[in-house]
Amino acid sequence: MKKLERSLNLTSVIAISIGGMLGSGIFVLPGLAAAKTGPSVWLAYLLAAICILPAALSKSELATAMPSSGGTYVYIERTFGPILGTISGLGLWLSLLLKSSFALVGFGAYLAIIVNIHPGFTKYFSLFFLFVILVLNIFGVKKVGKVQLVVVSMSLVSLTLILIFGLPKVSPELLDPFLLNGNFGLISTLAFVYISYAGVTKVAAIAGEIKNPSRNLPLAMMLSLTIITIIYVFITFVLVGNIPLESLKSDIRPIYTVANLIGGTYIGYIAAGVGVLTLISMANSGVLASSRFPFAMAIDKLLPDFMGKVHSKYLTPVVSIVITCIAMALVIIFLDVVKIAKLASAFKVMMFILVNVSVIILRETSAQWYRPTYHSPLYPFMQIFGILSGIILLIFLGFMPLIAILVIVGIGLVIYFLVGKNASRTGVLRKYSHRPALYLFYSKKGRKERLKRKGKNVKTINLDGKLVSKAGVVVPLLGNENSPEMLVEIGAAINKKEKIQAINITEVPNQTFLEALMEDNPKITSLERRISSLSKSRNLDVDFEAAVTHDLSNTIYQLSKQTSCDWLVMSWNGRAHNGILVSNPIGWLLTHIDSDFALFKDNGVRYISRVLLALRPGRKDKNFVAIADRICQFYGASLTLLHIVPEDIDDVELEKMETSSRVLLSKATSKSEVMINMSNNSIDAISKISAEYDLLILGTPEKDNWLNVLFGTGKDKFADSSACSVLRLTMKN
Repeated sequence: MKKLERSLNLTSVIAISIGGMLGSGIFVLPGLAAAKTGPSVWLAYLLAAICILPAALSKSELATAMPSSGGTYVYIERTFGPILGTISGLGLWLSLLLKSSFALVGFGAYLAIIVNIHPGFTKYFSLFFLFVILVLNIFGVKKVGKVQLVVVSMSLVSLTLILIFGLPKVSPELLDPFLLNGNFGLISTLAFVYISYAGVTKVAAIAGEIKNPSRNLPLAMMLSLTIITIIYVFITFVLVGNIPLESLKSDIRPIYTVANLIGGTYIGYIAAGVGVLTLISMANSGVLASSRFPFAMAIDKLLPDFMGKVHSKYLTPVVSIVITCIAMALVIIFLDVVKIAKLASAFKVMMFILVNVSVIILRETSAQWYRPTYHSPLYPFMQIFGILSGIILLIFLGFMPLIAILVIVGIGLVIYFLVGKNASRTGVLRKYSHRPALYLFYSKKGRKERLKRKGKNVKTINLDGKLVSKAGVVVPLLGNENSPEMLVEIGAAINKKEKIQAINITEVPNQTFLEALMEDNPKITSLERRISSLSKSRNLDVDFEAAVTHDLSNTIYQLSKQTSCDWLVMSWNGRAHNGILVSNPIGWLLTHIDSDFALFKDNGVRYISRVLLALRPGRKDKNFVAIADRICQFYGASLTLLHIVPEDIDDVELEKMETSSRVLLSKATSKSEVMINMSNNSIDAISKISAEYDLLILGTPEKDNWLNVLFGTGKDKFADSSACSVLRLTMKN
């Protein structure tokens, strides 16, 4: 399969992003927005830009992880699965067609200035040009889209000139009162103008064509958002400072009005012409983009097949284009501009909330295929801000948009259960999410019954029955290991020299055909060669296989069952394993598998000569010491048993602990010693002590804060602060 050529540089991406925003948001909306909040409308535009920032950053991250066509629909569908994929696809489709309809209404108003149309007939002209756009899109006249760059440039120049000549003429008297309807009016206006910035994320859909996307995509979004914010804020300031509010609040052609006021009739006509070109160009690109959502959903079996048909001659999705234009015509005929703007904003806010949630879920579940080259800053607080601000904006948009969202949710559910219920894909959330709160009360018996049912449905590909039937240790290699050989060595050290099953597992989204990835992979060939060399040099019994799967955790679960292994040994980044709301593959496995679990955080140490075992006193201390001793034997290392005790511990208790520790070490065959460190800060103490050792062995950690409990986002404090490599042991047997 040919890949898209990465031909778009930073300048091109900025131009595309600005083009996605520049249109009805400034040529039509400011007057209607000013009616809600007065001269403070410029502040509403500024705050709207801040509220959309999390979505822009989140989509930048998602796009570098999934640089494919489909954009937001793909991100949400892969995260949540086909049910929410169906709902989001409809929401995205509606938000775009509503915005395009809004542009056509404004187009008609600006056209009426040039050709002297009676205001009552502007809708008919809007509908006529909608038909023209329909024809253009069916016949595939894509070169028309190239005109957009010229149109955007003309718009920017025109708006810049309005700023230059309009700012000096701002009248302070027109700027009072600043907040016409108080804070409530300001926030309502913020929600109302939100749609003006929605186009900033459009470039995410073409991430596969951008040069150096990890840099250029987020940078282009930020620069274009900054440029447009400056234009929107200052233009609206000029509008309210030059046009009396009573005239402005019902004006859907404010750019013409202010240009006519500042420069006279001739300049006003030029501004009207620019408005016509900008809005028709925006409407055309909107039809082009929105019609692809029903088409993509039909391809994904979430809508009837006929909506995914492509014209044999023109190679365009005719049915999807026609349905989109019919929907736009109904919007233009039956809805006024305020309702159109509110609905467009509502659906876009809803989609951006889901985008922010998607980043949190994909990060927290650690889906193996999710490897963005750009990571959103201030995670997860940036995303949480985007979610909460989005919910507030939805509330302030009013009752009608909320009802519309509920209706679309209902329609989406009906469509899914009628058409898309047979879709074989599942989202990441379904694999790793828990039932909030109730999960805490699951009985052990009930868990085992669920595992039996789940195990029957596990499917893996490309194993070909080559796995050993018995293995002491299973070592999944996921491609994120600093040294796969070191991980296999750790497995061998734990293993009592029984057979080791090493298996390279590649997880791909459900939307990807496994067969397409079953060809020979040079990286896997290299890995197999290195594991084989290690096996010979260390005299180990290692079997190596490779697998491709849609479900990483279930595949590893099946491996542990199929091989009847005693230990599962995996690489680890030191992060908390599990939460109530979401978990990652490690967190899921910790709660589901029956074997013991070893997590290895590789800090680059390759020669293990000194091992530090830090334990909380407990009934499995003997088991931990036995494993630590086994590892020391394998590497020829010495063992130190460490206890961190409070500084105010009494001598009797101290002596008792030292005696019991020596008893624990009495059966160790390796050179061993007891170390008791008095400190009230155990994390700091272990951090300093670990500098003298090569491997730190710890037991299962305890969750210690609400964020960790809910999302599993916290770092394991001991592992994160350790100066050497860390091995976390979870002993179940």
